[in-house]
Amino acid sequence: MTRPNKPPTRRVLLALAAAGLALAAGGAAAQADYPSKAVRIIAPFPAGSGPDANARELAAELTRILGQSFYVENRPGASNIIGTDVAAKAPNDGYSLYIGTTSSLSVVPHLYGKLPFNAERDFAPISLMGVLNTGLIATPGVQARDAKELIAQLKARPESVSVATQGIGSYSHLSAVWFNNAAGVKSNLIPYNSNSPYADLLAGQIQLMYDGLPAAASNVQAGKLKLLGITGKERHPSFPNVPTFAEQGLPDYTPIAWQGLLAPAGTPPAILDKLSAAMGKVCQSKELAKKWRDYGGELRCNSPAEFTAFINADRAMWGKVIRAAGVKLD
Repeated sequence: MTRPNKPPTRRVLLALAAAGLALAAGGAAAQADYPSKAVRIIAPFPAGSGPDANARELAAELTRILGQSFYVENRPGASNIIGTDVAAKAPNDGYSLYIGTTSSLSVVPHLYGKLPFNAERDFAPISLMGVLNTGLIATPGVQARDAKELIAQLKARPESVSVATQGIGSYSHLSAVWFNNAAGVKSNLIPYNSNSPYADLLAGQIQLMYDGLPAAASNVQAGKLKLLGITGKERHPSFPNVPTFAEQGLPDYTPIAWQGLLAPAGTPPAILDKLSAAMGKVCQSKELAKKWRDYGGELRCNSPAEFTAFINADRAMWGKVIRAAGVKLD
């Protein structure tokens, strides 16, 4: 005859409760001491690139603020998919973080039907790091003085100018398609799949490009290239003579490139809060703020909730643009 299970004794219950409290205390102590060892920041872009330089500056600031080494681990390839997948599957103990970008978390999820990660569910946003305004970059030989004049030219002579893009589905390609749709014009889009188009742009072999400003800022300031328009609600302090697209009749043309710090989903909230507070101190750096401002950007940090809302809105915006363009890469 099988005997009924006896309820646990008071002594057993007390022992289980004590064990639970000990585990909780140990976890809380570990989080309070965070970070107690080096922290890697997974970057889905190549070493030596503009985004990589920003990531390394961020790592240096976090090292200074939190007193432990933060270092960048580059995992480039496959439109940021390789590095993003590595980050999504990394341990969620706070010692593996991730630099997300417009491309990796807002654009790529709409370009590919099947991805090895879920951009919305696999990450815990910590803070935005900064945004980079997008410019309509032109050679000095382009007669149009601003975007408004270029639109008039393209309406009179469709596809009369060539526009460089960094491949189908790239940020520069989608920004160009978005501009054409918003302005109701057609231009000749030329993809550069592996080589940078800036050499040809500087040589005048191609007339235009839509891109985040860091790669072009120094050449614009030197007069080797010019800006016909720039995104943003107000004129950028580094380019005060360049009108915004909103000023030129395109208020809904608003592409921006951004970078931000995230962790794998499930990272303890106490660690996320500590990193968010550290990011707030990063954004107090006058030197770093000047660097971002000089090349057409803005150092900008926010809370995990604000960053989550920012990414969701940006992803929805790019989804609308990509569906309208009919671009799919698989």
